[in-house]
Order: sequence, then C-alpha cells, then structure tokens
Amino acid sequence: VEPNTRTDTDRRTYRTTKDGEDGPEERPSVALSVRVRDSRMSVALQDLRNTMSSYKRATLEEEEGSDTPAEAASSPDRVEVGFRKGGVDILGRRTQLEVLLSVMLLAALLALLACLVALGLGFSSDSGRGLCLSEACVTVASQIVEAMDRSADPCQDFHQFACGGWMRKNPLPDGRSRWSTFNSIWEQNQALLKHLLENGTFNGSSEAERKTQSYYLSCLNTQRIEDLGAQPLVDLITKIGGWNMTGPWDKDNLMEVLKMVSGLYRAQPFFSVVVGADPKNSNSNIIQVDQSGLFLPSRDYYLNKTANEKVLMAYLDYMVELGMLLGGEKTSTQLQMQQILDFETSLANITVPQDQRRDEEKIYHKVTISELQLLAPAVDWLDFLTFSLSPLELNDTEPVVLYAREYLQQVSELINKTDKSLLNNYMMWTLVQKSVATLDQRFENAQDKLLESLYGTKKSCTPRWQTCIGNTDDTLGFALGALFVKATFDKHSKEIAEEMINEIRSAFKQALDRLSWMDSETRQAAKDKADAIYDMIGFPEFILDPKELDDVYDGYDVSDDSFFQNMLNFYNFSTRVMADQLRKAPNKDQWSMTPPTVNAYYMPTKNGIVFPAGILQAPFYAHDHPKALNFGGIGVVMGHELTHAFDDQGREYDKEGNLRPWWQNSSVEGFRQRTECMVEQYSRYTVNGEHVNGKQTLGENIADNGGLKAAYHAYRSWIQRHGDEKRLPAVNLTNDQLFFVGFAQVWCSVRTPESAHEGLVTDPHSPPRYRVIGTLANSLDFSHHFSCPEGTPMNTGKRCEVW
Repeated sequence: VEPNTRTDTDRRTYRTTKDGEDGPEERPSVALSVRVRDSRMSVALQDLRNTMSSYKRATLEEEEGSDTPAEAASSPDRVEVGFRKGGVDILGRRTQLEVLLSVMLLAALLALLACLVALGLGFSSDSGRGLCLSEACVTVASQIVEAMDRSADPCQDFHQFACGGWMRKNPLPDGRSRWSTFNSIWEQNQALLKHLLENGTFNGSSEAERKTQSYYLSCLNTQRIEDLGAQPLVDLITKIGGWNMTGPWDKDNLMEVLKMVSGLYRAQPFFSVVVGADPKNSNSNIIQVDQSGLFLPSRDYYLNKTANEKVLMAYLDYMVELGMLLGGEKTSTQLQMQQILDFETSLANITVPQDQRRDEEKIYHKVTISELQLLAPAVDWLDFLTFSLSPLELNDTEPVVLYAREYLQQVSELINKTDKSLLNNYMMWTLVQKSVATLDQRFENAQDKLLESLYGTKKSCTPRWQTCIGNTDDTLGFALGALFVKATFDKHSKEIAEEMINEIRSAFKQALDRLSWMDSETRQAAKDKADAIYDMIGFPEFILDPKELDDVYDGYDVSDDSFFQNMLNFYNFSTRVMADQLRKAPNKDQWSMTPPTVNAYYMPTKNGIVFPAGILQAPFYAHDHPKALNFGGIGVVMGHELTHAFDDQGREYDKEGNLRPWWQNSSVEGFRQRTECMVEQYSRYTVNGEHVNGKQTLGENIADNGGLKAAYHAYRSWIQRHGDEKRLPAVNLTNDQLFFVGFAQVWCSVRTPESAHEGLVTDPHSPPRYRVIGTLANSLDFSHHFSCPEGTPMNTGKRCEVW
C-alpha cells in the first residue's frame, strides 16, 4: 500500500530512502504503500527488483522499510493470525517480570471475559444477534476500543474518531519520521527474520539461503566495517578514473566513467536504463530510458529554495562532509560541492514533475538507438547500452522506449555545455551517494544530520540488526522470504485470500452495471479485464524449491567479510540479470515485492495483483476475526489493487496488459469528468497549511474509493449468503460500522512536519488522514450507517464517485 521519477517499466513505487522506499523514481506498479526512508538509505535500493522483475506497480502504501526504527517500538495490535501456530519462538526465554506481566494480562483478560459474559447483552441494542466472546474477539475488541476516540463525532472527523486513541498512545519512536500500522507489522517481521538468520545453521539448505546469512553477517560486522573505513570507496573511485574532489582524475575518460558509474554500479546520474515489458507489447521485453539524477526526494526541494532553505543547507553540509571524509581539502571541497549542487539544481529544473507524467500514452515514445542518438547526442548510446547490457550484441536498430523525450534532449544539451570536471565530479558524487551506507560510523553520522533536516528525525536509534535486515531484504529478499514463509506462513490463508478476491471482483463487476456514464461496449470490456486480473498471494512458489532459488541468485558472490564488496557484487549481478532479460519474454509470475513485505501492488503490463505474506496478518486479516474486520482490512486492500486496473493510468492498459485505447470516447469523457471532481476534492485538503496535490494522488484516490466500495458490497454479499455475524463486545458498533472503523484504523499514523511535507511533494498517495476522510466522505453506505446528516464534513452532500 511507499517518489521520484521512473526507472522501471512495470512498477509504480516512489522514491525515498527506507521509511517508505526507493532510489530513482520508478515506473508505475501500484502499491498500497509506505516508503523507504531508512536513515541508512537502503543499500540495494530495489536494483534487483527493478531488473529481475521490471514491472511497474501501483502500491497500497508508500513503500516502507524502516525510517530509523526504534529499538523497542511495539504495536498495540500485535495479533499473530494468518500465520502458522507453533512457529519459532523469537522472544527467547522470558524474565520473571515478563512471566508475571503475562500472568497478570491473562488474568485481566479472563476477568474481562467473565464480565462480558455477564453483561454482554447490554452492549447491543439487538441482543438477539449475540456477542462473539472468543479470545480473539475479546482481544481485537479491546484493541479497537483503545485506538478510538469516543469523544470525537464520527460525522465531523472520522479519522479522529477511529484513530484518536491510537495517536495518543503512539508518539513517534525516537529516530523515526513516521509511525503506523505498517511499521509495527514490519518490525514484527524483522524480529522473526533476525531470529532465523542469527540462529539458523543452514546445513543442507539452499546456497541462496546461506548467501543470505553471509550477507546479513557482513552487514552486522561493524568492527570490520570500521577497520576498512573509507578505503573501499576510495579504491573504487581510483579504479574508475579518479575524482577531482580528492585527487587526480582522467580528463579524457568521461564516457568510460559514465559507463562504469551508471552501467556497472547502477548510480545512473543523468538518466535511468532498465529492461522491462514493453507497455505496448507486454509479451516482449525492451530497453527503457527515463529521467533520473536527483538525490533529494523531489525537484521541489531544489527549485523552491525559500521553503526548503534548511534542507538545501543541510544537503550541502552533508556533501562537503562526505567529500572531506574521502580525502578532500575543505575550501576546495566546499567550492566544488556547491558547483555540484548547482548542476543538480539544473537537472531538477528540466525534470518533469510526476503529476505531469500520469498519461502513459503521451509519455511513451518508441525509437531506435540511432534515433535516440540524434535526439541526445551528448552520449554515445550504442556504446553505452552495449556496455550496460553486455554480453548482448546491439546495433543502431535496437528499439528503445523513452519516457522522458524532452528531458533527454535537454540533459544532452546540459551535458554538452557543462565543464568536464564538473560532469566527472557529479558522476562520482552519485556513486558516493549510493555507497555510503556500507561505510563506517562517520558516514552514518553525516547522514543522520541530513535526515534530521529532511525528515525531522533525531539521531538514528535504529539497532544495527534492523538496518541489516532491511538491506538483506532489498538484496536477497526472495531467499530471505523463503526462510520467512517456511517459519510462519499458513497456506490456508492463501485459499481464503483467493476466495475474498473473487468476492470483491464480483462486487466490482456488479457496480459496473450501475454506472450511467459508461457505454455498454466499454462496460463489457471492463468486465473482461476484471475477470482477466490474476492474483499472486503470499509468495512465489519457486522460493520453496532450493534448486530454483539457487538459480535465481547464481552468479552473485557473497562473503561475510566485506559488506562493501557484497554491495558492489550485487550491483554487478543485477546488471547481468537485467541484460539477461532483454532477449526473453517477460515472466508473468515474477514478483517485485518480497514475501515479508507489508504492502501490496498492481502491475499494469501483467494485469495482476500481488499480496505478499507480510500483509496477510492482523490488523489486515485474521481467520478468527469478524468478517467485517477482514473485509474492512485486507478486503479493502484487495479492492484497492483491483481498482488500480481502472484508475487514470491503469485504465489505459487492456486485459492483456497492453497500452492501447480500448474505451469509447463517450466513456473516456465521463471518466474524465468524474476524476476532475476527485482532483478538486482532494486538492482542498491541507496538512500544516500545505495542500494535497489532487493530480499527483489521483490514481491512489480512485483506488481507495473504488476499493472501499467493492469490499463493502462484497461483505454485504457474504452476509446475505451466510447470515449476520456475532458482534464484538464493548465496542458498541454494528458490524457495518465495524467494517468502516476497521478500514480507518489501518491508516492510523503519526509523522513529523518535515515528513508530512515530504509526503505531500513526493507521495502518490494522499496523507493517511485523508485516505480515511476523503474516501468515507464519498461513501453513501458510510453516511447511512453512521447517520451523518447532510452538510456535515463526512457527508457534504457532494460525492465524487468514479467506480
């Protein structure tokens, strides 16, 4: 459910650094979302996922890793459901105090249960329906009540009503810029993975799993990292040709430096190159080139200097400090880093904003390498691409898809008029940025100061093991996922999830029949597309086959001695994987999220939806929770991803995943009018005086609204078939009301003002508060069940409805 530009044709994730996730902005896949803003600036930055499964995706949440996770942060909604009982004990031996507290908690629960049995009928005005008094129901009822603010009027501010208690009880953990349900679940998953990696022997295991442990241990080996200091990066800079900042450099080797920095080490200073499914021929892979090059989360940070002066000063200080740590002299380093920042600002000036790149049809341009050479002559494209995709043989007629035609033309002009020394400095700077996460504590301290300015976080409190789990997941995530799945995942959850998806699909299709603005031909084609959407749940099957898993990582050399070298080997490996894809058909079963990930996504060129094992647990799903909560949680997630197939970008792809016009003009116009309503609605919302960008968030807002509607109607269909459920005790909510509260509590979160600003300028998702308020204000079902009078904030009388 995690923003920069795009580097990947079939993923829709958005740039950050591990609090939500990413490096150069990627092509849409659509996810639920939380993003990566790890103060460690995650080592792999999705390279392998970009190359092994170059699919854009639309995510549920900003992609989330861990900003700077607090060591002892815990979740009030920790309920282990949907995962196999009797798994590993990740908590170890309990202390006497822990045992005592556990006994006291159990006694309190039993006392509460006894009271509920005695008084239960008093909680409901309709005692005939009865109460669910199972342990799971009592526990989740307690969590729901604790998270709510009963003093708030649900018709005035439903987010406060549903999440006020949660926000009061969950101040930001030290070192974090944001905290949410997604973070708490991810930390639970991390704790399990830590146990598996630190206690497993892996004798007889797959080679990939052994590599995973070695990689993790190399990251944990801080003594070795401190001993090596900056030398590994200094040696790499020398190998590539030197850096004017710190020593002699090769003035006549500019193209070779670009090939090494961008092609071999994936820094991509001026543009991004990936291999992925051709949007207009989804059965074929193709080279794709897009804009790239910015370090800060958005071009806005460079161009709106007055509002972002503090961040720009902190960024320059960070640049200078890193230059000096690598051997630069202070005065010279300050001068040259200012020149680099000015050049990066020039790149920002020609970078196209994300809200102007939402029309896939308009930004898609297929050319040959020879035509690209004429468009952007500053780069020898045949030489560059041949090197980057070695050992493949390319010629001038090789097709290439461009997603930033004007940008590439302008960046070529910028390169031609810029001094070679500055170009070399900038290319080396992008390599340094990408490498510092593997260096010693001095570099981490420098980064902490920048992150405080950028996200409002204080010095990182992240335990090293959490940083290393995140890096391992980014690099060997499917091997790590194999350990996670074998230890925890209940395959029965997969069957239940598939049943729910089918129910939600049916509800979505039924809603199509009620749309007055859609013509019959387009409606039938939309139903056909909905039927063709296929789902991938839990994990890809290959990870449980040791041979297949080993084949995926064959050629990636890992040792537990050098974290830095493991990173370099990974970049080289991911480049080879990318090259290997070009002459092959896209693998429709390939995943671009790892199993432990707490997120979900839609892939336009595959017309598929993916729900990793990490999200198939409470509060999203639990087999012994009321269906109202499951449909309000994972059900809305499923509806969200399914609706992405019909948002402003997804609707341009047909049922086969090809970008082509398949709508009648009258329906296109009807869709446009309804999306304009939604753009205007969300643009009125503000955070700390700043407006939400209704254009930038349009796709996610469409998915939020359509997903809620489909999930609720699927729930009502389930009730019609199975009868009413028992109600939860003490919550004083009908099950229909519980559905909406469960939905809202998924989005309970807190964040710093700096992080909130960053989200507004970069994130394709609306702020969590407005994912609740905006969606429910458009829901007639919500207004009915909470009896909200017309004219109240949650029932304004004007609803924006697309699907």
